[in-house]
Amino acid sequence: MDVKVITLDNEDAGTIALADEVFGLPARVDILHRMVRYQLAKRRAGTHQVKTISDIAGSTAKIYRQKGTGRARHGAKRANIFRGGATVHGPVNRSHAHDLPKKVRRLALKTALSVKAMGGKLVVVDDLKADDAKTKALVARLEKAGLGHSTLFIGGTEVDQGFRLAARNLIGIDVLPSQGANVYDILRRDTLVLSRAAVESLEARLK
Repeated sequence: MDVKVITLDNEDAGTIALADEVFGLPARVDILHRMVRYQLAKRRAGTHQVKTISDIAGSTAKIYRQKGTGRARHGAKRANIFRGGATVHGPVNRSHAHDLPKKVRRLALKTALSVKAMGGKLVVVDDLKADDAKTKALVARLEKAGLGHSTLFIGGTEVDQGFRLAARNLIGIDVLPSQGANVYDILRRDTLVLSRAAVESLEARLK
């Protein structure tokens, strides 16, 4: 499919042909769901930890005799039913990451790109550059180009330093290099903006 290319100043910069095998796939909610769960699970720290009986400070002596007291049988004050005792079956330090086949991950990324393209939420710009690295100047250019407050910008293999610095304080604006393109960040922003270099890089990566 052919898509119009603009500059950040909203000037016409020609057209670009997007590969159907990357930007023209049908929407697959199940694939996107699996990929988002995979990404969010992988980024979890997993540092939650409760104290088991071996972590509780206290004597190992039996607190009273086994028989004859009329009370329940207990072997330690550190038992989980006592105040200040251990926690049973609580969370422990672990990784929440799980496996997802590489071909599913590739399909999910292509599907996310296709969903943005089909929904009219994909914009291709000639280049992502800001010579003066000024946030105020970049905001004016983005407003002129009609790019709102929830936008993901994906550049080539290297993101222009001036553009990255100018955009880093803008709420709702994310900037990534092409190799950092991922399903979660694409879906969480309303508009996806790709540079020409990003389109070429993504097509070379996903074809």
